[in-house]
Amino acid sequence: MSERILVIEDEERIAEFIERGLVFEGYRVDVAHDGQTGLSIARETPPDMAIVDWMLPGMEGIQVCERLRAATQIPIIMLTAKGEVQDRVRGLDAGADDYLVKPFAFEELLARIRALFRRSTPSSRPEVLTFTDLMLDTGTHRATRGGRIIDLTAKEYELLELFMRHPRQVLTRELIFDRVWSYDFGGESNIIEVYIRYLRQKTEAENEPRLLHTVRGFGYVLREEEE
Repeated sequence: MSERILVIEDEERIAEFIERGLVFEGYRVDVAHDGQTGLSIARETPPDMAIVDWMLPGMEGIQVCERLRAATQIPIIMLTAKGEVQDRVRGLDAGADDYLVKPFAFEELLARIRALFRRSTPSSRPEVLTFTDLMLDTGTHRATRGGRIIDLTAKEYELLELFMRHPRQVLTRELIFDRVWSYDFGGESNIIEVYIRYLRQKTEAENEPRLLHTVRGFGYVLREEEE
């Protein structure tokens, strides 16, 4: 059975462009031109993925994304003309899995869709990853350090899981972009630094020794603090 994709886009020309292309590719598509209608469709006919425009009448795409994320774990792609890093971070923190800036090529949208469906397909049984006193449960997406619960956003979890699966290995920015975001924000973007800072603040909240280290000129590594 082909996947069902919900498109929430108020510009009818863009919505029709996306719908026509997705149907041609074999997806089933539902379209809404405002957030409230989109949420109603999602409740009545649960989609496998949602594509949500940021600027919607009545209810912003950010709010739609937050409500979808509270009710489901489907992949969400946000479409927007907002290209600043802080806007992208806000969208990702609201629960979006990916972010596409208008104007965009339909082929790129398709590639993002395929990548998200691959990532959302369960590939193994849940497990508990451990590094020193840091633990990450891949089933519940809960992290703890020394027994202290750490609340993570979706992107923070994905980034921490990547490091926990590759302890003591230096991970380059390019690899992190590919594994966590599936695309490059641009060579001058500091979004990785932003999320590394978030993780450090949460994993070091009680003055615990640093585990996420910067390897200047190369990338980042999860390792014990050097004496």
